[in-house]
Amino acid sequence: MSEPKDVKSNAGAQICDREGNPVTDSCASEGKLLGLLYGTAPGRAALKVLTKPVVSKIAGYALEHPLSTVAIPPFVLKKHIRMSDYAEEKFRSFNAFFTRPVKPSARPIDTAPEVLISPCDAKLTVVPVSDAMHFTVKGADYSLAAFLGCKRLAERFRGGQVLIFRLTPDDYHRYCYPDACEIGKTRCIAGQLHTVNPVSAEHDVKVYHRNTRTVTMLHTAHFGTMLMIEVGAMFVGKIVNHPHGAKVARGIEKGYFEFGGSTIVIVLEKDAAIIDAQILANSRSGAETIVRYGSGIGKRK
Repeated sequence: MSEPKDVKSNAGAQICDREGNPVTDSCASEGKLLGLLYGTAPGRAALKVLTKPVVSKIAGYALEHPLSTVAIPPFVLKKHIRMSDYAEEKFRSFNAFFTRPVKPSARPIDTAPEVLISPCDAKLTVVPVSDAMHFTVKGADYSLAAFLGCKRLAERFRGGQVLIFRLTPDDYHRYCYPDACEIGKTRCIAGQLHTVNPVSAEHDVKVYHRNTRTVTMLHTAHFGTMLMIEVGAMFVGKIVNHPHGAKVARGIEKGYFEFGGSTIVIVLEKDAAIIDAQILANSRSGAETIVRYGSGIGKRK
């Protein structure tokens, strides 16, 4: 099926903007290092240690130390972070800088009830859930039941969509509820902490089966029942979710990740939403789409 004329084809692109234009990956150098870790025998031996949660905890302690602030200026420069989006303050540690809150005016929430919003700043990939309850990311096949830790729960989302929001170190690392909702059960699944960079899939590491993750059921006002999953990654010491009452409004902050790359996954029921055509075109060609916290990414069907 041919794409509408206003939708660009992006075969070969890695990351694209909302108009379908290729974007330079600011974390390309990290990908090269990760390639050495995952693609060589010494690197794979090191990974056995680096992916253990205790290593991320140790890294977290180091990044809480006041001396870690010396790393902030070069990080801002290298990652081209626009600090005008954030309230000016003196940070007590690198981790305090990394989890800094954004000015509300810099991430406005789309309040139209028919619009599905992005819960975070990220690189988004959208893939379908097959009738066999599997989904494919960067050529890696995943069982939805294994990812969620429950076959019966996975059955509910047969034929739906999986929205994968990959956060890189240059992204804002707080995230919000994508619609007004009642908060259902939360399941915590212990695991390792592999990188969520696509390089892991190139070396047959199924991170969404193996990494630590938190699964929350949301009964939304406009998009049926959805699952929101926070996935930990290499050197992410914590997934921090705030306590809330039974009901929350769209755009309310759900939590944040401490230092490192990480991922949020939303699983939608069949026909719950129509995702933006350019995002789908990018996903089909293997490219991720840059999205922003609170911005519309699709509409109610």
